[in-house]
Amino acid sequence: MGISIWQLLIILAIVLVLFGAKRLRNVGSDLGGAIKGFKNAVKEEEAKEDEKAASEQKLEQKDGENVFDVKAEEKKEKPDA
Repeated sequence: MGISIWQLLIILAIVLVLFGAKRLRNVGSDLGGAIKGFKNAVKEEEAKEDEKAASEQKLEQKDGENVFDVKAEEKKEKPDA
């Protein structure tokens, strides 16, 4: 029901004839570079998230330092005389 090895070899041969080995090599190296760049971007994003979580945790540890409780009240206008 699936694709056999012979069918894959025939498809590969047709692709080689149409595009040539050099062009396929370039496509492969470009694809590899794109995947590598994507992995690096994911690692950088994870590092930023870890750094943000660490800084938030550090702020939570300072619980009670420099905390002000302020009650906001509406200023009432004086009646004009």
